[in-house]
Amino acid sequence: MSCSCCSTGSCGPSASGGSPASRVPSGLEKRARREIRLLAARFISSSVLFAVALGIQFLQPAFIPGSALIVLPRVLFVFSWLISGYRVLYSALRNIVRGQVFDENFLMSVATIGAFIIGQWSEGAAVMLFFNLGEMVQESAVNRSRRSITDLVDVRPDSARMAESGEIRHPAEVPEGSVIRVLPGEKIPLDGIVTAGSSSADTSRLTGENLPREIIAGSAVLAGFVNGGGLLEIRTTSTYGETAAAKMLNLIEEAQNRKARAEKMITSFAKIYTPIVTVSALLLALLPPAALFLLGRAEVLDWALFSAWVSRALVFLVISCPCAFVISVPLGYFGGIGGAASLGVLVKGADFIDVLAKAKTVVFDKTGTLTKGVFAVRSVRPAAGIAPERLLELALAGELHSTHPAAVAVRKFAEAEGLSVSDSDITEYSEKAGYGVSAAYKGERLLVGSLTYLRSAGVAVPDDASSSGDDGTLIAAAAGSVYLGSLVLGDMLKSDVPQTVSSLKSLGIERIVMISGDTEPAVAAMAKKAGIVEWHSAVLPHEKVALFERIQSETKLEDKGRGTAVFVGDGINDAPVLARSDAGIAMGALGSDAAVEAADVVLMNDNPLSVSWAIQSARWTRRVVAGNIVLSFAVKLGFLVLGAFGIATLWEAVFADVGVALLATLNSLRARRVPSLKGVSAGNRQSR
Repeated sequence: MSCSCCSTGSCGPSASGGSPASRVPSGLEKRARREIRLLAARFISSSVLFAVALGIQFLQPAFIPGSALIVLPRVLFVFSWLISGYRVLYSALRNIVRGQVFDENFLMSVATIGAFIIGQWSEGAAVMLFFNLGEMVQESAVNRSRRSITDLVDVRPDSARMAESGEIRHPAEVPEGSVIRVLPGEKIPLDGIVTAGSSSADTSRLTGENLPREIIAGSAVLAGFVNGGGLLEIRTTSTYGETAAAKMLNLIEEAQNRKARAEKMITSFAKIYTPIVTVSALLLALLPPAALFLLGRAEVLDWALFSAWVSRALVFLVISCPCAFVISVPLGYFGGIGGAASLGVLVKGADFIDVLAKAKTVVFDKTGTLTKGVFAVRSVRPAAGIAPERLLELALAGELHSTHPAAVAVRKFAEAEGLSVSDSDITEYSEKAGYGVSAAYKGERLLVGSLTYLRSAGVAVPDDASSSGDDGTLIAAAAGSVYLGSLVLGDMLKSDVPQTVSSLKSLGIERIVMISGDTEPAVAAMAKKAGIVEWHSAVLPHEKVALFERIQSETKLEDKGRGTAVFVGDGINDAPVLARSDAGIAMGALGSDAAVEAADVVLMNDNPLSVSWAIQSARWTRRVVAGNIVLSFAVKLGFLVLGAFGIATLWEAVFADVGVALLATLNSLRARRVPSLKGVSAGNRQSR
């Protein structure tokens, strides 16, 4: 509680390992386990010596000489004290040499040495013994929380089968670009591209989606996916340490080192608080005896007069040790990060828990966030004199290399219509995110994208072109400066969106906004279905940041600087806004480097309800942390008064310090279980 706070696979070993119980512990975990074992050994050996000393002191066995009955218990108490508290003593001396005198190690050292000086041997040893117990419980709680988080995210198998030789290797020994074979029922050990075979994959541990994902040649797969009924050969695209799951593990470990504002305040407070209570204890030991002598209440200014007040000062020092709140606050946030992870919400640091807890405005991107992002071409609307086939061919040529969901829809529709274009006919390809693409197709300049994009390039777009989109998304095309027409695409709202909006409103989120680069009819229709009153359409990428900043400023102004604005996007096209928001939330972004890098919170699935879960979890964590602070201060203040008046002894002081710290540690574990989200987990809900 230190506050310094074979090739077909018909035989041979299985390659489907990787359950949390079988995975290789990280270096951090190994160190934590060694630390717990050491603390336990110290506590047991110290407890034995302490118990023997007490036995001799109270039973006074006849076989021990009279003088030894006095000396032997004291020697055993000192050895018990040294074994359980040598780290505290070493830290105190080291910090004194560094000029950092006043800390909890100094308080504990002075208080226990002082207890020995005034003859309270058992009490002095007990303080260190129970402090050691507190260290062990706290380290065990932290390690348990850390394992619960990493077990959730680290779903990687610990073996891989090489396709050519059938050899079983640890995934860390498989070079990038190797071909591995995954049998039915096995976990995929590394990220890669399927080169042969087809199957379905259970992705629930990574994405939270319970429905199996269809896997065919060319499909991208991630380490941790569970292969269904087919045999797959996969060419790896990453090493073991660079898989999407590994990046998430790194994210979690980094999150543990980011302090919340409350943690920083408590740490700063402790640096001021400790010297004050040390001086107060010194004054308590000196001033009352001196006053009694000067007032004539005591005839002699001797040790007998000082000893009672020195005892009270020592009790005061032990009680005042700031361990309880210095420990419980970060442990509460650590539990909150673990609780959020169990909901499929990865928070990058404790400071973002505070931001989520104070959220007053939530701004959503539309496509892929509130909608499924799976477009389908509803109609082909060529301009006068343009054949539909001609429009579709040129639109396909323009969208052939784009990864945008709308481009995928165009390619699928063209394939269904029996149309194809040759990649060799396309040159000078360029894509402008949020606008469209330009290319040369068979020597002809081609533009495909939004109406705004075409107009900015000098294309004469008819005034009634935008109205032809109804409530769908328009993909317009032009050859040179000639407008060819448009394709109307439709998207579907995720079924959980209305519930998400309702849930956010019930949490007191005063402003829910939808932002999209889509047309006004399309955005208005989606906003109405979602129950969102405020929406903005035709917002270009560079305009999105400025618009969000305005909403953010208005939120802070309306809530006197206390409220925060959160942005929720798909984590790729929205990276600038994610980075600018008080807390950027990337939805369903596992495996996206842009999302992990830009966002402050990463959702492992695409369920918009996770946003509400994240806010509820953050607010519960803040309540637990606040409860710890109040508990620690209230108990300590009460016992400080009792100690100053001589009512509390060193035994009560041990409870006021170590006991309260243990209670706060146990209370911090409550942050991992949000009462309002009982039964909810990362994999039991998906967006439909």
